[in-house]
Amino acid sequence: MKIGIVDTTFSRIDMGKIAIDELKNYAGINYVRRTVPGIKDIPVEAKRLIEEEGCDTVITLGWVGSAEKDALSYLALSIGKIFAELMTNKHIIDVTVHEDEAEDEKMLLEIAENRVRKHVRNAVDLVRNPERLVREAGKGKRQGFEDVGQILR
Repeated sequence: MKIGIVDTTFSRIDMGKIAIDELKNYAGINYVRRTVPGIKDIPVEAKRLIEEEGCDTVITLGWVGSAEKDALSYLALSIGKIFAELMTNKHIIDVTVHEDEAEDEKMLLEIAENRVRKHVRNAVDLVRNPERLVREAGKGKRQGFEDVGQILR
């Protein structure tokens, strides 16, 4: 099994380093890391990692500013990522932090680290242990913040 990691130079923290640390701690899985300038460059690099490097899935790590043009760039990333998934028939897990999610940099850092670590585990489980995800269905799990929990009948 091999996981691809794509991060950007625009990110304000080294999200790729966090993903690699979690991969080593959680699963000890082989990985390939690539860094691109910005989020609109992510989809093609994710597709290349699947097709040229043989990755079973890819984790994309993006950072989005708070301006409207940044939100539009995120929309472009999302559409491109979906196309890449459909063209390769592989999951590409989007892990993006939006600057307007928090009021200060400390909270942004906490959100980013939590989100990256949880999604790394999700990516591993999608390929290696999908039944774990089935057991978690409907439980209000969140990445980046505390879980909201399920609504019981």
